[in-house]
Amino acid sequence: MTTTATTLEIPGYRAGTWKIDPTHSEVGFSIRHLMISKVKGKFERFDATFITAEDPLESRVTASAEVASITTNEPNRDAHLRTGDFFEAEQHPTIDFVSTGVRVEGGEFKVDGELTMRGVTKPVTFDFDFGGFGGDPYGNYKGGATAKAVVNREDFGLTYNAALETGGVLLGEQVTITLELQAALVQD
Repeated sequence: MTTTATTLEIPGYRAGTWKIDPTHSEVGFSIRHLMISKVKGKFERFDATFITAEDPLESRVTASAEVASITTNEPNRDAHLRTGDFFEAEQHPTIDFVSTGVRVEGGEFKVDGELTMRGVTKPVTFDFDFGGFGGDPYGNYKGGATAKAVVNREDFGLTYNAALETGGVLLGEQVTITLELQAALVQD
């Protein structure tokens, strides 16, 4: 077991390779709808690998979500989100993230990287909040975290919208991505 000292204390931190536990994780998002509330959704199929380094600031992550697995609890809307108006799932079957760096800012971890949606790649920063590390009842060593980022969907070519009779538009531009993560250490 490796314990690393950094500007932030990370009890239980270990260097190694970690795989996402999809049964204890969620890839979610929310967007303003009708200018009065937010609609939430998630991707039901996703994968991620975390490589934690001896120095946490040298760690990296790769992740993807399968666009066809999108769900907002309304089948017609989900089908529309898979079309060319939005994600173009047949031509762009995954949303991908590759980290480019980890840093500490204001006492919190930031994970910088490149997010690719609909064939467009843009830089994005996730605020990363460690939940902790520990063993599960089956002998696995796990880590948990919450990560959040806000992106402008139009930057990725997701420009569909409709004007409302009452004023405003159907959809906001800003999308909040929220990741609830639990990963298992697979290699020290």
